[in-house]
Amino acid sequence: MAGVITASEPSWIAPFTGMSPRQFGKLISALRQEGAEPVRKGRPWSLPLEDRILLVAAYWRTNLTLRQLAPLFGVSKSAAGLIIGHLAPSLALRFRRGTVLIVDGTLVPTRDHAVAEQSKNYPPRFASRG
Repeated sequence: MAGVITASEPSWIAPFTGMSPRQFGKLISALRQEGAEPVRKGRPWSLPLEDRILLVAAYWRTNLTLRQLAPLFGVSKSAAGLIIGHLAPSLALRFRRGTVLIVDGTLVPTRDHAVAEQSKNYPPRFASRG
């Protein structure tokens, strides 16, 4: 698919991983040796391991939703969620014991509920039912 983010293009690696292409290659090799890409039954992944790791890194670094991130990699929203669920633990465990990790848990407002239109699916709040 044209116009998607891929690890085969080295210019995408640094912005989404914070690593050089060489460091990213070492990470891929280490994960392959640890069995991050086992032979399994069922449908194969739609993306190669390199692109799946880049997808997880982009998810962590950009704070995009799966709905926003999936088209950038040419996969469905559910496939992106499966990829993150499968690879994120392996990548998180790559850090050495005793390493301090800072996770940004900032809540980002998505919509102003005071200005947003009332939902048409539910009755108005505090309406008398009688």
